[in-house]
Amino acid sequence: MTLKLGCIADDYTGASDLANTLTRAGLRTVQTIGVPADDLALPEVDAVVVSLKSRSIEASLAVARSREADTWLRARGADHVLFKICSTFDSTDAGNIGPVMDALAGDAGDGIVLVTPAFPETRRTVYQGNLFVGAVPLNESPLKDHPLNPMHDANLVRVLGRQSTRKIGLVDLATVVHGPEAIGHRLAELAGQGIGAAIADAVFDADLTAIGAAALQRRVSVGASGIGLGLARALVAAGHVHSHGFAHHHADAPVGGMAACLAGSCSQATLQQIAQAETIMPVLHLDAGRLVAGSDETQRALAWARERIAESPVLIASSATPDQVGALQARHGREAAGHAIEQAMADLADGLIKAGVRRLVVAGGETSGAVVDRLKIPGFLVGREIAAGVPVLRAIGTEGSEMLLALKSGNFGGPQFFADALDLMR
Repeated sequence: MTLKLGCIADDYTGASDLANTLTRAGLRTVQTIGVPADDLALPEVDAVVVSLKSRSIEASLAVARSREADTWLRARGADHVLFKICSTFDSTDAGNIGPVMDALAGDAGDGIVLVTPAFPETRRTVYQGNLFVGAVPLNESPLKDHPLNPMHDANLVRVLGRQSTRKIGLVDLATVVHGPEAIGHRLAELAGQGIGAAIADAVFDADLTAIGAAALQRRVSVGASGIGLGLARALVAAGHVHSHGFAHHHADAPVGGMAACLAGSCSQATLQQIAQAETIMPVLHLDAGRLVAGSDETQRALAWARERIAESPVLIASSATPDQVGALQARHGREAAGHAIEQAMADLADGLIKAGVRRLVVAGGETSGAVVDRLKIPGFLVGREIAAGVPVLRAIGTEGSEMLLALKSGNFGGPQFFADALDLMR
């Protein structure tokens, strides 16, 4: 297997988003969970997305795991590696985007790295280095209240500058619209000034095409799925990859069996989706305080689910409003509360699978990471798109019955997301 594109994602739902984007662009793509074991059988593919749960861990650990993934990808022929981050640039001033970028670029020998989280399709744009969510700057959007990585500054030149050892510059929209050659000239100019990374503006879909073509001339890039789309287009346009249209049709083959949904995200989008789900399926709202306290809340939830899943899909939610999350964190500490809830959701997933569930929908990046780790799934084939950035995933490398999953970032999907997911996951 010789890869044309290697990708390292800092969380599992973001990895699914990117794998979906690459597949839609015609690249045969597999998503792995962690760095694959040497004996994991993978089909012939153009791109591999290595999923790490490294967004909110200590920076040195994120660097070590990302470098291990980079080594694996390059050993299989990947000349360019994308470090895939969230389209809302989730990262505190301590990292982890800057430290991982610095390490990967240093290993690759890149003097300057092109960076953009823009993905206009999902209403994430960058202008004059400032990240917008829809019509408002990031720090004025609901995403400023993320429970683990709150974002209070929309200016990515400043944000990345507080994390990286490199000087950070800007490739503005006036340059981007003139195409890859203009972007390349600007990067060379910035590198000559001692700048080691540059935020690229992107407002329209065509901007991603230009940015991807320019980024492909170097060995490392950093960004959300938008830059992945640009890289895929550049590979196809240059003839390095023959577009396969939609790949992995087997990913959509029915598995049957019972279905369940888990929601751990506290985003406004997920809270609205849970409310809509209550009109079509049984929904259980967990007591987050009891989960953190280590009570029998998970056993209560599993007993509740077992009584219902033979007749209907069910949804179990630990999601809460920002005020409720804040109060819980104040009582138990941010990290302790988050870890306890993630592990409780992983326990629930494990119990549901043992009860016979073969179709599982998970909302929330951290929740998805905990669930997939507990289930010990080594990788996925990418199926049809449920919503922008959220594909149907077929587990590979597992023993026993086949399984379909959907891993959703908290902010993704429309109000009917859970119903839409179950409709496609037959």
